[in-house]
Amino acid sequence: MNRGATIVVVLLLVLSGCAGLEDPNATTTETTTEAPTDGTSYRVEVVEVVDGDTYTVEFPDGHTEDVRLLGVDTPEVHVENTPDEFEGIPTTEAGRDWLRDWGHRASEFARTRVLGKTVRIETDPAADRRGSYGRLLVYVYANDDKSVNERLLEQGYARLYDSSFSQRSEFAADERRARDDAVGMWNYDAPTTTTDGGTAGSSITVTDYRADAPGDDHENPNGEYVTLTNVGSSAVDLSGWTLSDAADHRFRFPDGFTLEPDASVTIYTGSGTDSSTELYWGSDTAIWNNGGDTIVVTDDDGTVVLKEER
Repeated sequence: MNRGATIVVVLLLVLSGCAGLEDPNATTTETTTEAPTDGTSYRVEVVEVVDGDTYTVEFPDGHTEDVRLLGVDTPEVHVENTPDEFEGIPTTEAGRDWLRDWGHRASEFARTRVLGKTVRIETDPAADRRGSYGRLLVYVYANDDKSVNERLLEQGYARLYDSSFSQRSEFAADERRARDDAVGMWNYDAPTTTTDGGTAGSSITVTDYRADAPGDDHENPNGEYVTLTNVGSSAVDLSGWTLSDAADHRFRFPDGFTLEPDASVTIYTGSGTDSSTELYWGSDTAIWNNGGDTIVVTDDDGTVVLKEER
């Protein structure tokens, strides 16, 4: 081979080797087309709340998945409940009605926490990746150090779902504390009875809440508020009931104030003219703690019918 031919061969070999190298100036676009694998987390948007423990989420690439919260089970709202799955709830029509009311409350809790928001979902390598209906099994975090799964247990919206997952011992302790303290749906043993035989308070839920008012909280007390909704089928007389926070600031509902089915009332911290949909605490300063607080509703006998950390 002459010298010219040798040079050509060498150049061809060099160019061939360079073809396999990445261009350092090239940009790479990562496309997510698969649901997370075990032990991974993703940022997604919650586009639908099916019920308290089942959501539809949208991934950054636009595809959607139905997800089921790991380790928890909220009462049903679309089918009949089975009370014997919930310790202490009687297998009666009243027990089933009680659970259905709390199923609606769990759904409202989820809507206020996650619907339309970007959240982090996380799978668990110690659990099945999908449930029996093909739904992705996940923990859901909404700008909180605790998952929505755990918050549902702590606040009495859900029971522990007996399955294998890494946080099972913590979840079991959360459910046990909620049952021992008669929080949320576990408060069935001491219900207040309405005139039509229903259970007062079982249908009252928090559907909106603002602790951080625009501007200076103390100069804008009406910028913070709590909205309560009656998700039950019967009117609830709130005469003598109270709304309070973790520091035990108390608002007393006016005598004769009744919340009809599907009706809501917003309690503003400041002053104003009361109506059937708006009530005013009358405080000159802020009440609710921006860093986190507890909403407590107590009936006229002093029974806690709602306790929710925010």
